[in-house]
Amino acid sequence: MDGYPDGKLRLVYECNPMAFIVEQAGGTATDGFRRILDIQPTELHQRTPIFIGSSEMVSKAKELLESN
Repeated sequence: MDGYPDGKLRLVYECNPMAFIVEQAGGTATDGFRRILDIQPTELHQRTPIFIGSSEMVSKAKELLESN
């Protein structure tokens, strides 16, 4: 994340569709601090970091982020 503080994927047409599908399957999608689907876009090509997958693994990633 150091090289890309705003993330690499675009919120509106890359992160949101993946987050929707993963959450429907029982997983979690976050930027490390908030749920991806709760982020209000401010521009069309807005980028965001994304941690996506099973709820357990994303929780572990969030714990690591919060400890740093």
